[in-house]
Amino acid sequence: MTENDLDWRIYKGHGKIDSTIIGKLPPPPPWRTFSESKDEDKGKRFIPGSDEEIDLVNAALYLRRPLLVTGKPGTGKTSLAYAVAYELNLGKVLRWSISTKTTLKEGLYQYDAIARLQDASMQKDHQSPPDISKYLKLGPLGTAFASDNQIRVLLIDEIDKSDIDLPNDLLHIFEECEFEIPELSRLPDESRYNIIELQPYDNSDKIKIHRGTIRCTNFPLIIMTSNGERDFPPAFLRRCLRLNLGIPDIEQLTRIVNLNFGSANIDEAKIKHIIERFVEKRNNNDLSTDQLLNAIYLSINDINMDKKELSEALWKSLSDS
Repeated sequence: MTENDLDWRIYKGHGKIDSTIIGKLPPPPPWRTFSESKDEDKGKRFIPGSDEEIDLVNAALYLRRPLLVTGKPGTGKTSLAYAVAYELNLGKVLRWSISTKTTLKEGLYQYDAIARLQDASMQKDHQSPPDISKYLKLGPLGTAFASDNQIRVLLIDEIDKSDIDLPNDLLHIFEECEFEIPELSRLPDESRYNIIELQPYDNSDKIKIHRGTIRCTNFPLIIMTSNGERDFPPAFLRRCLRLNLGIPDIEQLTRIVNLNFGSANIDEAKIKHIIERFVEKRNNNDLSTDQLLNAIYLSINDINMDKKELSEALWKSLSDS
């Protein structure tokens, strides 16, 4: 290993304090910045792989149907939602990340009954109970349904990780396009309770709720992503449009690299070599586009990507434990 191969190291492992060397760290990769415009940046960097992707997004918009997007990790399933929101100026993407414990209610609204009880216990006698709206907040799905001003983009991420009942629960609410918040609908039938303002999921302007019922007037663009880890009920699939994102070829990978790195000092021959090596390795391994971008970022910063140990670590198959 030559001295030049070691110049890139910030941490050198010699146990000697050097408070100046961290200043040599270059700016982060474009996709690892966390400014207020990060969602917008995600939308800018997405490149559709085919006309089919564009057509199915438009079909979902026209038909007011959810779009179920499948594909291997790193093919751009989540980025598609940000790209549509950015191009159509639909505001911040409402992202709902799914796990095995996720319930439909979490997507609709949250109610902190314990906090309200604690606040009530601290009040003096004869005072009215705390305003219930302070303890209610709409979830991502509830916010998407309650939006009156424009269509919102709702990203239901990794729905294949959900409990077995969640797809059927979603199917019902997608068809009915309304839901009730019992904590509000049970309030006394008085004029002061007719309209309650609740905080939406994205903390934007409060939304007025009439008698505890939310009826969807602008069906959102719902993009659900799946890594194919489970099957879905036929009734659920019948009501979705389905899109499978393929693996990007060399031409698309080149466009993605150019879009992400823009006017950076790129040695085109070196980048072409890295892309070709990546595609060759991808033929026998489960790799994502992110892994290619990581390698190119290091190469642009004069880090030798021909080093076997480094390239193998960056391009380790996603299916390896």
